[in-house]
This record gives sequence, C-alpha cells and structure tokens, in this order.
Amino acid sequence: MTFSGLITLIIDKILNPLVILIVALAVFYFLWGVLKYVQSAGDEGKRKEGINMMTYGIIALFVMTAVWGLVNVLTNTFPLQYTRPNPPTINSGTP
Repeated sequence: MTFSGLITLIIDKILNPLVILIVALAVFYFLWGVLKYVQSAGDEGKRKEGINMMTYGIIALFVMTAVWGLVNVLTNTFPLQYTRPNPPTINSGTP
C-alpha cells in the first residue's frame, strides 16, 4: 500500500463518517434543545437550558461546516500528490 493510498483510506473510511456523525449529533442536540424549550413553557430555568442547548448546537454545526469547508478549499487549492523522490546515485569516479 502506498502512502497516498493510506491517506485516502483514512479519509474515506474514518474521517468522512466521523464528520457526518458529529454533524448528526449537533443537529440532534439542537433539536433536543428545541424540544426542551417548547416543553418547558412555564419553567424559566428549563427554557434557559433549552436556549443554551440550541445555541451550542448551532455553534457546533457552524464550526464543523467551517472546518469542512476550509479543508475542502485547501485541498482543492493545493492538491497534494505524493511522488516518490529519486534516490541519490553514487558516482564510481570512472567517466
């Protein structure tokens, strides 16, 4: 396996599903905050907790989207192609 194959494997099999999982958890956390806010119409403390959950969910979604976008911009701007360097040769001194 080559180095670029290993990097591709790590990105495709580990990082991409991990990003999707984190975004899904942030959406779930946001929706849980919305539900908590709506259910606790009379209790001001629980409403504040719901607002905090919604705020943190939105922040998490924003950060993940920004990082994902930045990584895509960088990889498209600076395409990394792994090439093997040529090994140095030893001159035997004869012409």
